[in-house]
Amino acid sequence: MKVLITGSSGNLGTALSIICKKKGFEVIGIDKRPSTETTHIGQINDETFIDKCMRGVDIVFHTAGLHKPHVATHSIYEFIETNVWGTCVLLQSAKNHQVKTFVFSSTTSVYGSVLSPEPGLPAIWIEESTRIESKNIYGLTKLSAEELCRLFSMDQKMRCLVLRNSRFFYEDDDNKIIRDTYDQDNVKVNELLYRRVDIEDAVQAHLNAAFEYKGEAYFDTFIISSTTPFCREDCSRLNVEPEKIINQLYPRCLDIYNKKGWKLFPRFDRVYDNARARQLLNWEPKYTFAYALECLEQGKPFKSELAETVGWKKYHDNVYLDMPYPVFEDNMISHIGYKKLLDVNTL
Repeated sequence: MKVLITGSSGNLGTALSIICKKKGFEVIGIDKRPSTETTHIGQINDETFIDKCMRGVDIVFHTAGLHKPHVATHSIYEFIETNVWGTCVLLQSAKNHQVKTFVFSSTTSVYGSVLSPEPGLPAIWIEESTRIESKNIYGLTKLSAEELCRLFSMDQKMRCLVLRNSRFFYEDDDNKIIRDTYDQDNVKVNELLYRRVDIEDAVQAHLNAAFEYKGEAYFDTFIISSTTPFCREDCSRLNVEPEKIINQLYPRCLDIYNKKGWKLFPRFDRVYDNARARQLLNWEPKYTFAYALECLEQGKPFKSELAETVGWKKYHDNVYLDMPYPVFEDNMISHIGYKKLLDVNTL
């Protein structure tokens, strides 16, 4: 089995490469940056380069692209050139080389403004069919790339599956208030309740999409996030009194948290529903909130070994003062001159 992984020097691409090699696959790793998991250095929008790399490939895992951390440092043109045109180049080459399955790593960020209802309003239950209101160029270009996957699958010769991944990053939160208020492991465990997936579970979802998809469609979309313990009826209370719900579900939670000096978030604004992925991809996340509580109680790591191995693959060459990367929120036109304001020379 020969697989091609784009973004093989990044977080998810590195993790996928490690596991694919363990399974005995021949891995072609593509990235513009060198790494131990990258076999071919080049751009995904370079047609000649991609065509050479695609020869003999059975499965494509497309994880490369510009991400939310690049919104403040890269232009709209760069986002379109990489996320949209780059995906188009890959799809065309995959089709020409008769690739069996194309798995595209998208993001729950495509839902945009829908994800953050006003305080006091019910939390939003997010499933694949939830309406979308693009908030920035990152979400917009990932959504456009999803549509390209749908178009290329229409001739029913190449299966294209889109995985909308929730948070799996290792670094500290991009919100300064969150960083200043919570221990960062506390943040990640809280997020397992509604908006996070361990990178090992994300990798398994990608592999299941490639090899265990139970649907009959040539195009399909899935939310990839840790299984939430909440139900849709909880949404009316999650944005105002989540602690009461969590105490009912996990009576030991507060005691475990108190011993660590941790605390729950005062509100949960959305819940990602992974039911379709569990059903049609034969996928069951291991690293859930319940699993994390058990690990904390026993003094064991709650993150996967793979998460610790991959760690944090930084998005920028620069180092930024008191932040993992520069943030410029809630504006699709978000690049104008901002890079000069936030860049800090390497310390």
